[in-house]
Amino acid sequence: MDRLPPRKVLVIGNLTALALLASVPVAAWAGVLSLAQLLVVALLLGVASMFSQTAYQVFLPSVVPAEDLARANSRVQGSASVALIAGPGAGGLLVQLLGAVNALIADVASFAACALCLLGVRTPDSAPARPENRNLSREIRTGLRFVARDPFLRGLTLYSAAGNMVDGAREAILIVFLVRTVGVDPAGVGVLIASMGAGGVLGAFLSSRIANRLGTARAILLAELCAIPFVLLIPLTTAGAGLAYFVAGRLVVSAGVTVSNVVIGSFRQSYCPRELLGRVVAAGRFLAFGAIPIGAVLGGALGTGLGVRETMWILACAQILCVGILLAGPLRKVRELPVRCETVTALDG
Repeated sequence: MDRLPPRKVLVIGNLTALALLASVPVAAWAGVLSLAQLLVVALLLGVASMFSQTAYQVFLPSVVPAEDLARANSRVQGSASVALIAGPGAGGLLVQLLGAVNALIADVASFAACALCLLGVRTPDSAPARPENRNLSREIRTGLRFVARDPFLRGLTLYSAAGNMVDGAREAILIVFLVRTVGVDPAGVGVLIASMGAGGVLGAFLSSRIANRLGTARAILLAELCAIPFVLLIPLTTAGAGLAYFVAGRLVVSAGVTVSNVVIGSFRQSYCPRELLGRVVAAGRFLAFGAIPIGAVLGGALGTGLGVRETMWILACAQILCVGILLAGPLRKVRELPVRCETVTALDG
């Protein structure tokens, strides 16, 4: 990704997603749509999303002054949370009106709008200077080494990977838990899951205020230590009034995670050297998101062997224990995260 300016990567990513999604209704209209095509489209959409999300982390600091990064990240997270709330409902309505395949046209249009908006950004966008003799594997190792050697990035990345593994395990059995164990109907499942988006909106609204008042390092610790224990409410969920446990648990945990994500994202963007930011973000996302499918397999195996509700209890306790990774690192010793890395060594060797 370092070969191209991040805005160009974002535009290409959106146009790629547009073409992939458009291929589905086109194939359906032609009568040749197959399961194989849907699987390939889903896989390639994930790849395009990985590039786009990494490029966004690199592009934002070139558009927004360093002192405004936290506010910008909170607005991005808030917008994503609003979309999480409104998206499923709007998607369901479109599917009812247009059919499942034709409803994808709205998604195609959204990617087209994103690409046009990015093309309209006037901020100069250039790729960082890179040496002539490039080596992709060496650059990947450079990003991983930078994360591994830095105590702040190492702790935050390990915590993200551990938390995502537990979350992936929970998400793998969540629908089964709600439908079969609790007895929620499909419409109710959609409403319950949307509560996570409401928590994200709240967390995005509070993130800058908490960081400014307490300090960035303490904001992360406070958000995680105060919010994550509410995950213990989720296994208590029962039908009827007992659904309030699920809503409260998901809402508070989502709010806390969003606060820490905003602070961590802003820290990474200002802390990492410009020439390493893309590789550091990619390395972190590889480790964090690579843990999700591992967790999903683990969650499915535990749910099958021990029972779904029992597994939800185990995962809730495991997620609380993950916070120990943060407490074992340097965050508990400082009020503010460092603004800029001052100890970059020659990592490309």
